[in-house]
Parts: sequence; C-alpha cells; structure tokens
Amino acid sequence: MTLGAAISVKATLFGSGKLLYWLHDLSQIHIALVAILFITIYKIRRQRTIYIVEYACFLPNSKYRCPKATFIEHARLTPFYDISDSQFIARVVERSGLGDETNVPPSMNYLFPYCSLNEARDEVEIVTFSAIDDLFSRTCISTDAIDMLIVGCGAFSPSPTIADMIVNRYKLRHDIRVINLSGMGCGAGLISVGLARDLLQAMRWESQALVVSTEITTPSYYRGRKRSMLVTNILFRMGCFAALLSTSRAKARFELKHVVRTLTSAQDKSYRCVFQEEDDEGNRGNNLSKDLMSVAGDTLKANITIIGQHFLPALEKFKYLVSNAFRNVLNSKNRPYIPNFCTAFEYFCIHAGGPAVINSVQQSFNLSDELVEPSRMTLHRFGNQSSSSVWYELAYIEAKGKMQKGDRC
Repeated sequence: MTLGAAISVKATLFGSGKLLYWLHDLSQIHIALVAILFITIYKIRRQRTIYIVEYACFLPNSKYRCPKATFIEHARLTPFYDISDSQFIARVVERSGLGDETNVPPSMNYLFPYCSLNEARDEVEIVTFSAIDDLFSRTCISTDAIDMLIVGCGAFSPSPTIADMIVNRYKLRHDIRVINLSGMGCGAGLISVGLARDLLQAMRWESQALVVSTEITTPSYYRGRKRSMLVTNILFRMGCFAALLSTSRAKARFELKHVVRTLTSAQDKSYRCVFQEEDDEGNRGNNLSKDLMSVAGDTLKANITIIGQHFLPALEKFKYLVSNAFRNVLNSKNRPYIPNFCTAFEYFCIHAGGPAVINSVQQSFNLSDELVEPSRMTLHRFGNQSSSSVWYELAYIEAKGKMQKGDRC
C-alpha cells in the first residue's frame, strides 16, 4: 500500500481533524529518522583526527660510540681490504657529514665484524626495547591498552618477526593487531605511521597504536670490495623510534594532519638506486647507484610540493600558478617561482641521508641554514639512521626549546 493510499484510508475512517493530527505525528517521526540517518552517515564517513600521544628515540650507550678515527683505523686493519679500499673509506667518512659521536652495534667493533643471526637479534633488542621502554615510561600507559602494533625494518626480517619479539617481551594482549613491514627502506617509519592512521579510522574510539621503526645494520654488513656496495657500511648507524598514536586527544602532544607518500619505483633509475645483490665474489650487500642522491633529492622535493598544496596559503599558490602560466605561454626556461614554504611550516625535518640530500632540498626550496640545522646536526651526531632519522630531528627541535603550541612541522 502506498503512502497516498494510506492517507485516503485515514481520511475516510477518521475525518479531516484526525488526519491532520496523524500527519503531524508522521512528519515528526520522519524528521527524526532522517536526522538519525544523516548523523549516522556523517559519523561513518568523516575522518577521525589522529594524534601522536608521545614518541621516543633510542639513545645509545657510550660503549657503542664509534669515532671517525676508530672507523678508519678498523678499515685499515681489516684483512679483506687493501690500501686503496681503506683510503676510499677514509675519503667517504670525511665527506659524509658524520661526527665522532655516532654509534654502531657491538658486532661492528671487531676488526673482522661478526654478523651472525644472533648478533642481529641482539641489535634489535638493544634499539627497539630501549626506545619502547622510554616511551612507556613517558606515557605511563599499560601494555594492555595497546590495540595495534606496527613495526618497520628494511633489511632484517627474521622468524619470529621483530613484531613477535616485541609482543613476547612486553606480553601484549592476545587479540592485538600486529603488522610487520620489511623492505621499505628509509620510508618505513612514515609508511608505518600512515598505515596506523588508516587502520585507526576503522577501530573503536580511543584505540592506541604502537609504531616502531628501525634499521638493523648487522645483517647488511658487506664483506666485499666493490665501492658502490661499501658505502652502506660507512654511512648507516644505529637508530630506532617508537611512537604512540591514538584517536583520543587526551594527553596528546601532536596532531597528525597529513601523511603523503611519493612512490617512484616505477622509474628504473629509482628502482635500481638501492639494490640488494651479490658482487662477483658472491658477497651480498646493498648497491648504492650514482643516481641515489639525485633520486632522493627529487623525491623529497616532489613530496614536499604535494604536502605544500595542503598547507600553503592562497597567495603563494596563486603566485606559483601565475608563474607557471607565464612560463608555458612564453615557453620560458627560467626557473619557476618557488613558493615560500616558511608560510606553511615553522620547521622542516629533512631525511638525514647525507649532505648532498640536505643541500638539494635546501637549495630547491630556498631554506635558510637555521631551518636545515636539525637535519645536519642529526646526521652529524647520529649518522644516517634510515627510517628513524626524522624523529631524531623532531627531538632536536624540541630539545632546543623552539617548538611552540600551534607550530607546524
């Protein structure tokens, strides 16, 4: 029976007065149902705000310290390097931007590094457990309150996984959601944060996600003499961060606004820039191509440009569009207008992959030396820590007392 038919029946049975009364009640019911429907759809479709409650970085003990002179001396005394190899290592170390306070795992302190599976697991326990312990002490959160664990590590993926090691150490809940990522390289940390953000959207309100990212250097040690593969032994150092994310604003220190990933592996040059392979003598290691620095710099620039679209004020966007329009019309080869990214962000955390990467981003976006100081000082103090480096830079900014409420980074 249609609504029109129902109204006709009511009019016949009850008369016009009762009909108006019935229509009044019917309209209120309909309005209430429509309102409930719209509220339900809004709550389902709206993006929850994700907060970073707290984070902590691994701070190594002084016994892991490896001054540049020690590193060079070990290279000179290592039996499978000749004089030209040790001289090459010394040149790279001097140009690397690393200082004398960087740290290597215990296995690297031997003249003939002992890089067994047990040594790699020991490094995992040293860096990850230290960072997580620090995080838990800062937040005073119970391990039973953790709903999700996401771990990222590029080169080391044992069985049981690193995530399993953490679950076992802290006796996390049996129903916790666990994800272990590998092979993501320097982007593993932010990829893990982005994954946690997406999954928290579908979980119950006030859920807590523990995100851990590190790069274990022990299993990546290269025992050969190929120059492009020796570089990884020189640049990478111990590092790890642990962060607690939640949909609850209570006790949160930061609000996570956007996570943008720029994927360039479809390009052959990008795909091959860091490639795990064996040399002619069967020694396995990571081959860093000569295009690595330019690829890293271009990718960072593209990533910052996309992020800038969300934050740049309208005037800067207008200037950029007008500049591009004139260049296209006049077929000009002049450098396009570079937006002032300082109008969108107060601080910049550039991946500390090396002086060339930092210099490339600084020149491309006209950043001052003060703005890239966190990246340079992180590289100098801790070395290239792969996926965790940007969190050390954030910690540097906070340690300097520069971070204020409402600042964007």
